[in-house]
Amino acid sequence: MLDIRWRAFWLFFSLLLISLIIWAFENFTLALGIFTLGTLAYLASHLYWLYRLSEWYKKPDLASIPAGSGTWEDIFATIYHEQRRHNRSQSQLSSVLDRFQHAASALPDAVVLLDARDIIEWCNPSAEKLLGLALKSDSGQPINYLMRHTEFIEYLQLKDYADPIKLISWRDPSVTLELQLVPFGDNQKLLIGRDVSQLEKLEHMRRDFIANVSHELRTPLTVVGGFLETLMDMEGAVPESTRGYFGMMQEQTGRMRRLIEDLLTLSQLESGQNIPPDTEIDVNSLLNMVMHEAQSLSNGKHHITLEADASLGLTGAAEELHSAFGNLVSNAVRYTPEGGEIHMVWKMRGTDAAFSVHDSGIGIEQKHIDRLTERFYRVDRSRSRETGGTGLGLSIIKHILTRHQARLEIESELGNGSTFSAVFPKSRLTRKTPALANNQ
Repeated sequence: MLDIRWRAFWLFFSLLLISLIIWAFENFTLALGIFTLGTLAYLASHLYWLYRLSEWYKKPDLASIPAGSGTWEDIFATIYHEQRRHNRSQSQLSSVLDRFQHAASALPDAVVLLDARDIIEWCNPSAEKLLGLALKSDSGQPINYLMRHTEFIEYLQLKDYADPIKLISWRDPSVTLELQLVPFGDNQKLLIGRDVSQLEKLEHMRRDFIANVSHELRTPLTVVGGFLETLMDMEGAVPESTRGYFGMMQEQTGRMRRLIEDLLTLSQLESGQNIPPDTEIDVNSLLNMVMHEAQSLSNGKHHITLEADASLGLTGAAEELHSAFGNLVSNAVRYTPEGGEIHMVWKMRGTDAAFSVHDSGIGIEQKHIDRLTERFYRVDRSRSRETGGTGLGLSIIKHILTRHQARLEIESELGNGSTFSAVFPKSRLTRKTPALANNQ
């Protein structure tokens, strides 16, 4: 297709050439009149086809597109082909959208499509049933106007959708819902919800079973341990030939008692019952306590150091955080060979704060790191038995940190030690004045 600029150039060049010839053989007035009439006819033609194009665009039907003439014939042909391509694309998109909506409508889970402003664009029948939405009346409404549960609104505003949230249905208190937002496209989101009531009941039964069994076992184990300890202390009560067996029984009884205590602690954390109130914690004093406990456990076999920002505090449950920090340090002591170094640090890390425990111990292979917080997961079972570990320490730490909106970060390399860090968000941090920090 010849460029429209060249078409105009050759037309005006031809018109000018004709006018010059007329001027040469006739007179200037006639030449100018012919040139002017030709130019006006050219402009009138363009204005006419522009008018036809604007009228067609009001109702763009391919069957009624003008044929055009000259340059406009090419323009209308191009518009015709582009419109056909657009119609095919639109038809394909509509078909894909219809298939998606049809498939999503068959899902047992609730699916809600939200735009960048969290306005409902579409939802499936399961969402109408589980979340109490109605597609016809609620389409175009902000989701937070219709789902006013406090936890959901906080989750929506937080913009951290890595993990789902669980909440009691506002329509039926016997139903527990799991909701997760999945960002996609241009700031759009999918809200996916499911009824996890049965799973929650099974999980509750599991927690109750573990708690009850652990509680019932604690008393007989305490009695057995007490008798073993008494017999070991009584002169002549245990023959020297069997004293080693009694020592093994006493050791395993103690291990069972520690396991039961950890199971009860984990069960309490998972149930979310008896949550202690948040208070302002003097982290410097807490870490000094942890330091003394680590030195006692090490019994001089390791070089243990502490570096702490005395002005940096926390809000949370002091007893729980003492347990979490103590577990991190005791793990470092247990898995670091004699003569190794253990370094504890409490300081700011960007906008967050982190308590890190670095050791020069045996290290952990990368393939194990993601599973370390699973219950009873052990990298080396024989090593865990030797050190007295229960396999629940990191699970307890993870639950405690989650309760404090914190996270556990693990860096390790086999043979080169490990670094375990409890990272707390800015919202949990407090600052003391320099004078108060120095006084302590």
